Amino acid sequence: MSDISSSNKAADAAFSSAKITVAPAPQKPEVPAHFQQFLGFDFGIKRTGCASGNRVLGGASPLPTIKAEGAEARLAAVDKLIREWQPHALVIGVPYHPDGAAHENTARALKFGRQLRSRFKLPVYEVDERYSTTEALAGGARDADAASACIILEQFLRSLP
Repeated sequence: MSDISSSNKAADAAFSSAKITVAPAPQKPEVPAHFQQFLGFDFGIKRTGCASGNRVLGGASPLPTIKAEGAEARLAAVDKLIREWQPHALVIGVPYHPDGAAHENTARALKFGRQLRSRFKLPVYEVDERYSTTEALAGGARDADAASACIILEQFLRSLP
């Protein structure tokens, strides 16, 4: 019995010292009321889904998916979308494991958000995008990346007052 107790204590000690990053609790973003037009992105290393949406209708429409692997090529494609759509802000999906823990793509998506802020000088809002691709595929999307971007942007728009 003491062996079990000792191993439980060791496991508890290991667990309590482990660094686990968990998604922050969702909160309503503070978005100025005059922000009406948004572009949403489902970041991916090879493909980044894109969507356009507005506050008035509360919906999003898919845009062509960016098929670019390098940061510069991806940001050049985003630049074209920003010039065309003139958004007040950008919205990115940030992926987490089902338990809320961060993973490699979490860091990549957050880096993409920092690049957008720096390059385009627009506010960038982050949305927990767990299951957006699964939802897009379950809905029969032909372009799962663009459909995921719509889901992310619509989730953001629903959070606005």
